[in-house]
Amino acid sequence: MIRLGIVGFWHVHADDYAREAQQHPSTEIVAAWDDDQERGRAKAKRLGATFHADLAELLARPDVDGVVVTTATKAHRDVIVAAAKAGKHIFTEKVLALTPAECREILAAVEGSGVKLTVSLPRLADGYTQATLGILADGRLGDLTLVRVRLSHDGAVGRRWLPAQFFDLEEAGGGALIDLGCHPMYLTRLFLGGMPDRLTATYGHVTGTAVEDNAVATLHYPNGALGVVEAGFVNPHSPFTIEVHGTEGSLLYGTPEPRMLVRSSPQGRDDDWTEVELPARAPGPFDQWVDHVEKGTVATENIALAVDLTTLMEAANRSARTGQTVELGKADG
Repeated sequence: MIRLGIVGFWHVHADDYAREAQQHPSTEIVAAWDDDQERGRAKAKRLGATFHADLAELLARPDVDGVVVTTATKAHRDVIVAAAKAGKHIFTEKVLALTPAECREILAAVEGSGVKLTVSLPRLADGYTQATLGILADGRLGDLTLVRVRLSHDGAVGRRWLPAQFFDLEEAGGGALIDLGCHPMYLTRLFLGGMPDRLTATYGHVTGTAVEDNAVATLHYPNGALGVVEAGFVNPHSPFTIEVHGTEGSLLYGTPEPRMLVRSSPQGRDDDWTEVELPARAPGPFDQWVDHVEKGTVATENIALAVDLTTLMEAANRSARTGQTVELGKADG
């Protein structure tokens, strides 16, 4: 049995990960910490876990094997490095850190301690992602020219259900793009097969908050292909959408129904739109982390994608702030 501490309840998904840990046959929650002691004590009581006001005290417990990190984004580097140096395996909400430099510090601590790290990039496991990767591998779309992925909700409008801390620029490190836009960003980078050489981002502030609530980032590739990443907190009916276009075909998902349609023109033919049956969801990131801990393996692809995600987010924030296109080789910070 892998005994866990929940480290922070800042993030809206903290309860979701705690529930996963409670339901997984190989994990149990024994401890909790939060920098907000009132919140932390209440959550720990609900989980039947011991609350620690001092994080170092929790990390010093020999009966804690790993931690689930759902602190404020700005705290990730310090918390994850401390956990790694204490010999605790780490599962963390995205993003891994706010800058590539912080990611390097985290990875050095993880590798030095030999603990297992996995970052929650859940949409990699979904059927639409697996189906898209299969179609790309078959070459049905030809050379890719454009990938567009959009994810948006109404968390900043109407009843404004997102908690206040998600609008705190210092704690969150950004708004719609770094939160929701993480998913379109890592999917776009995945479908296009690697990192772009340039990135341009534009942020909107529809509700006047300190963080962006409406965002678009464009990824520029040397071969002329483009990736378009869209995210927002101000759209109640915007479907999660994937578009992949190439020289021989196109793929559409979520326009607006959760169905995948493909049309291609191989060797001069012009096929009709056909629906693609989506495979079942693969094991999610928490299950993958537990598997890595139990088998002693490393989440190599997950970690590489997570570092790329931080690099892209840092570049997007820099581009939106300066109004300039960022060269990815110069976005490291």
